[in-house]
Amino acid sequence: MDKFGKSQPVKRVEDVRFLTGHGRYVDDVAPEGALRAFVFRSPVAHAEITTLDVSAAREAEGVHLVVTSDDLLAAGIDTGMSGALAPNRDGSKGAAPKRPVLAEGRLRYVGEPVALVVAETLEQARDAAELIELDYDELPVAMALAPGENTIHPEAPDNRAYDFGIGDEDATNAAFDAAAKTVKLEIGDNRIIVNSMEPRGAFAEWTDGRIHLGFGGQGVWGMKAELARAYHMEPEQIHTTNPDVGGGFGMKGFPYPEYFVLPYAARETGRPVRWMSDRTEAMLSDNGGRDLVTTAELAFDADNRITGYRLHTRSNLGAYNSHFGQFIQSNLFARVLTGTYDIQTAFYRSEGFYTNTVQVDAYRGAGRPEAIYVLERVMDRAARELGVDPLELRRINFIKPDQFPYKTVTGENYDVGDFVRVMGHAETTADLAGFAARRAASEKAGKLRGLGVCYYIESILGAPNEDVKVEFTEDGGARIYVGTQSNGQGHETVFRQFLADQTGIPAEKIEVVQGDSDLIASGGGTGGSRSVTVQTNVTLQAVSDMVAGFSDFLAGEMGVDASAITFDDETFRADGSNLTPTMLEAAQMAREAGREDLLVWQATSTLPGRSYPNGCHVAEVEIDLETGQTICDRYSVVDDFGNLINPMLAEGQVHGGVAQGLGQALTEHVVYDEDGQLLTASFMDYAMPRADNMPMIGFETEPVPSTANPMGMKGCGEAGTVGSMAAVSNAVQDALWARGIKQVDMPFTPARVWAMLEGDAIAAE
Repeated sequence: MDKFGKSQPVKRVEDVRFLTGHGRYVDDVAPEGALRAFVFRSPVAHAEITTLDVSAAREAEGVHLVVTSDDLLAAGIDTGMSGALAPNRDGSKGAAPKRPVLAEGRLRYVGEPVALVVAETLEQARDAAELIELDYDELPVAMALAPGENTIHPEAPDNRAYDFGIGDEDATNAAFDAAAKTVKLEIGDNRIIVNSMEPRGAFAEWTDGRIHLGFGGQGVWGMKAELARAYHMEPEQIHTTNPDVGGGFGMKGFPYPEYFVLPYAARETGRPVRWMSDRTEAMLSDNGGRDLVTTAELAFDADNRITGYRLHTRSNLGAYNSHFGQFIQSNLFARVLTGTYDIQTAFYRSEGFYTNTVQVDAYRGAGRPEAIYVLERVMDRAARELGVDPLELRRINFIKPDQFPYKTVTGENYDVGDFVRVMGHAETTADLAGFAARRAASEKAGKLRGLGVCYYIESILGAPNEDVKVEFTEDGGARIYVGTQSNGQGHETVFRQFLADQTGIPAEKIEVVQGDSDLIASGGGTGGSRSVTVQTNVTLQAVSDMVAGFSDFLAGEMGVDASAITFDDETFRADGSNLTPTMLEAAQMAREAGREDLLVWQATSTLPGRSYPNGCHVAEVEIDLETGQTICDRYSVVDDFGNLINPMLAEGQVHGGVAQGLGQALTEHVVYDEDGQLLTASFMDYAMPRADNMPMIGFETEPVPSTANPMGMKGCGEAGTVGSMAAVSNAVQDALWARGIKQVDMPFTPARVWAMLEGDAIAAE
């Protein structure tokens, strides 16, 4: 553990707690004696409410309160939820219809919250909800990713939320007109349900006129600000906490209606109120991911160099704007629009549409996986149509090492990269030379085998600034207060071991504190692969300040000038002095001298630039001709994450990300019927990836240190997902291409692949 910061693998210290059942999640830490809440939700996708009578429910046994939107409005609470607005091509902003925390007059998706029932027990709250009288006049349902007549919001009469564009449209069209060859492909990116291991949950209580909201989230400060706005309170009157969180993946990074209603319920009843989603409720109400269709075109010159890239995306926002919903397939997709290729001319148009479904927002990667999926699928198609080896086509078009720093057509500044070297490493690791023999063996067994490659790049997202506080404790240890929030990534291990490496404080004497807005003034939370990069950057600043401050103090103790003191090998030293105190010993000396100012150190810093993780994924699939069963048989990844802090944690993040990408590619698929009813609302109908869907994953690195931060590191949290979808899809396309099947779209379930093999186009959709 002492060598953690020198890129040595270290086991996660928090896993002992988690694996022995000692994790403390939101349902474990809810206040004793809290009332139980149950959310009464819309049973239909689109309707005008004619009657909402909760009087019988209010009289039911054990019920303390039933809350509707009328109650919240009468109390002066701002019931509208905010959402980011994408810029339109004409310079205006995207549509901004009100998203009420409880339905106001109209129902717009199955699962929309209508009322909150609060009772002594959950069973009593459920029973009371059965007594609510809800009558409505059903309205036509809008499900199409296109302008439609079945208007969901008057602010968007054709259901189009935004019409975003970036790049030079005229120059791009001219490049296509002059091209030696063009390639076009329509690519679907299916909707998924996040299904984190721990469903969403929260509790609220009032103490001394303050709200305390505890919830499973990806940071506490955004929700703190939202509650202050909604309740017209000062920020210091709001206390928000995240305990242990059992997975977030973007979905838990946003405000949800329940979190706004629970504080009102707690205030009205005078008791804490707790709510925990069940699995079907989560499937109905959690933000979904992906759900878009893109038409992508590449233009090439006679030497197979890309001269133009043109895309048109139509994405599903669901019934309302979620927090970042409009940004995902507009701004964030555009961040890595041209991937790792030297594309000088491109134009991207993205339209977002409202449908009568639950909201869609960030899911592991947030726009970057969608963009890379499209680009790498159309690159694979281009290689086939041009008759060029897929790896060679990529090599021809890669940005070269001497072109860095490289500014893309969408304004990103890639700092470093050596894509040819990384892909070459992957080619060897994946044993591409042996693929022909493996394919022949599969064919002898009556099966198809395909090989797929994806070269991805992503841009880390989130706030570039972060805060840290390091406090020396009376028991001879230290606490580090961090502004990020672990959702299972191993942050307790990373941050305490990084501080241990930089200061010499034994790791077992360091406590990591996170997820409490009273203890940590501000922070960016987790998301966008930002956490370790930004938090270690600011920790370095704090350590630098500590060394300088203790050196000034120790100068008098050691009888030397402060400039003569060094901090090497975990001790302070100076020529002419026999004193060699450690950091903890220096802190104890300061405590004894009454220098309390030296026992707490705070720092804020901002990254000078983003880092750009990149790498090559290689997948091999085998398809059973009789059943359509698709198995991912081999999988290799070579990543450029720059300098690694803990290779074991990085590999774990890649494995998890690949699992989520393979899940979307092979098993997961959200299905709504024409009436907006969710048909995949349980694990009987929605297929999560299982162990037998996963191959062993080979993971190696080929680092090119980033210049955008002092550690030279690049975020790794989302990389596995960004690269895996296209690798698997390209492998399936490779297997089916020789049989004349030219169009394949995720998910590659047995029924869909069998239908492709049988030529049943309708069943394959």
